[in-house]
Amino acid sequence: MARIAYVDGRYLPITAASVSIEDRGFQFADSIYEVLKRINGRLIDADRHLARLRRSLGELQIAQPCSEAALLRIVQETLARNALKDALIYIQVSRGAAPRNHPFPASTRPTLVVTVRRLSLPSQLEREQGAGVVTAPDQRWGRCDIKSTGLLPNVLAKQEAQQAGAREAWLVSGEGTEAVVTEGSSTNAWIVDAAGVLRTHPATPAILGGVTRSVVLELARAEGIAVEERAFTLGELAKAREAFLTSATSLVLPVTRIDGRPVANGMPGETTRRLMACYAERCGLPAHR
Repeated sequence: MARIAYVDGRYLPITAASVSIEDRGFQFADSIYEVLKRINGRLIDADRHLARLRRSLGELQIAQPCSEAALLRIVQETLARNALKDALIYIQVSRGAAPRNHPFPASTRPTLVVTVRRLSLPSQLEREQGAGVVTAPDQRWGRCDIKSTGLLPNVLAKQEAQQAGAREAWLVSGEGTEAVVTEGSSTNAWIVDAAGVLRTHPATPAILGGVTRSVVLELARAEGIAVEERAFTLGELAKAREAFLTSATSLVLPVTRIDGRPVANGMPGETTRRLMACYAERCGLPAHR
């Protein structure tokens, strides 16, 4: 069955769907996006994703293309037309089409695109043995808290990771062992430090406030795990007891190799495994999946 997309009021086969060549999302990356997942027919944390979408639109002064209730109906209809029970949902909103000029046009209608595809989660091998990451310079703009489609630095970092045989790149600001890890190219970065404290970069404009990140912070505190939203350095990363990453599609995934070197004993740690199980339960997944 051909995949079906929603584009500005129409449901079309992916191969027939298009937007204007003068759409500002294409011309300037003047657009935002949001990614949700559906597991066993249930949207996971949709309210948090829609709140972040609303915030990103507000920060860029892009009008909402429709009400949130209408957007959810569009998402559900797109899912139904693609007959997917477990799915990844991609929502993109641009400022709209206008003659190419840098300032905001006086009046445009936002462009709304919704696509879905089958959800792919980390393999059992990755969950059991952990993933590898590489470190790379953080070359992104200063408003990473906005979920903008301007992702070229992220793409380059992810490509560097892939060419090194790693799953992800953790982005680093500064030089030497005091350089700070901000986040991954498409994930948030975490460690359990030498003192046993779970740490992740605070929610500042230097990172995207991940929805999965916010959930894991709540789960950790509910489990009685000591948590600090405080940046960690490469020096601290080298001494960490555990490391993991989070995102909508990676869930909670152990990181056991960084730049080819093992994290601690090179296996997922106790805190990571606890949070993997807690998050899986929240999503309605078996803990071993």
